Order: sequence, then structure tokens, then C-alpha cells
Amino acid sequence: MPASRLRTVLRPVLPAVVLLFLAVATRAGAPQRVLAFLDFGAGVLALVSLTGTVLWGLAATDRMLLHSGHRLVAQAVHRGTGVAGLGFLALHIGVKVARGRTSGTAAALPFADGGRPLLIGLGTLAGYLFLAAAVTGAVRGAFTSRRGSRWWRLLHMGAYAAWCAALVHGLKTGRPAAGWATTAYLLCVAGVAVVLVQRLRVRASRQAEVLGGRPPGTDRGGPRARSARPGHGGRP
Repeated sequence: MPASRLRTVLRPVLPAVVLLFLAVATRAGAPQRVLAFLDFGAGVLALVSLTGTVLWGLAATDRMLLHSGHRLVAQAVHRGTGVAGLGFLALHIGVKVARGRTSGTAAALPFADGGRPLLIGLGTLAGYLFLAAAVTGAVRGAFTSRRGSRWWRLLHMGAYAAWCAALVHGLKTGRPAAGWATTAYLLCVAGVAVVLVQRLRVRASRQAEVLGGRPPGTDRGGPRARSARPGHGGRP
């Protein structure tokens, strides 16, 4: 699906989501009931959106199954879910502080909460890592040098650690999750881990080919070897 067609399809989605939220908020009635709904719902929406961000980010780097057009669509969805996730995350933090679930200091400083420093601190740390990944992704052009590219890759891959920390924070800090939800989260972690390991293996293989003096994707019988044989433009 082209990116322009994807934007046409997704354009009505945001107003629909806003109208759905207003309908739920209106049905909830009093502002306190709206806050009670957001007390649990904003964190769940943030976690779901950021989970989609990680999964679509992995899909956008796939070169085995996806073509360039598909990767552009995956990148667009990756950015969209990232923006939505950060918005829900900001709402989640604001509601928690407003309802006294944690303090503003604990929300700003990791592991500063007096009651549950580890669990709240994991959420704060995940928020900073997600924010760093989003900012560096938005200013990708500022990391064009080789050293800058390494720093960009390191900061952007911090989203995987942030996602794991957010999962632990969400499962252990809020209401007890159902068994099926915990199983689904664990399957997501396993799936992302397998895809990430495969991606790192492919990258290591390409770097080994470059260091070995061969273009990526060629073998000993590849283009260079054939060019040295008689009849292929090379000298015997």
C-alpha cells in the first residue's frame, strides 16, 4: 500500500479516536470518574502504542520479506504509533501525579518514589529512553557521521530496553493482570527478542563480508570470482 493511500485511510482514524474518547468521558459523567478511567486506561494505551512502535520499527528494517514501498509504510506507522505512545505516556504521568499515585519528583527522577522505587523507577526510566529514541529519530539528519551514526543507533536501540522496563512497570505496578494478558506480553517479548537477534546476526554477517573484502551478499563464486574467469571480461 503506498504511503499516500495509507494517509488517506488513516486520516479519519484520529477524529474517530477523539470522538470515542469524548463519548466515554461524557458517559463517565463527573471529572473524577473521567480521571478514574484515565488512571488505568492512559497507561494501557501508552503501553499498547509503544509496543506497536517497537514491532513496526522492527518491520521497517526487514529486507527479507518487505520491499522498499512496504518499508516506507512500516516507517510511517512506526512514527505514528510512537507519537501516540508519547502522548498517552504524558497523559498517564499527569493523571498519576494529579491523583496522588506518585509525586512529581518520582515522575522526574528514576527510583525516587518512596513506596515502590523500583517499579515506579522502571516506568520513569522507560519514559526517558522512549523520549531519547523519539528525539534522535526526529533529528536523524544530525547524526550523519560515522561516530554520530553509532550514537544514533545506540540511543534508538534503547527503545528495546525501555519497552521491557515498561512491560514490567505495567504488569506489576497497576492492577493485577489476567493470565492471558501476561502470556501475551511474554509472547511479544519472545517474538521481539527472536527478530532482534536475527537482525543483529544479519548485520554482523554483512560487516564480516565487508571486512573480508567482499561486497555484502556475495560468496566465493560471486561476481568477483566470475569476473576473473576467461570470457567474463577478466584475464585468465
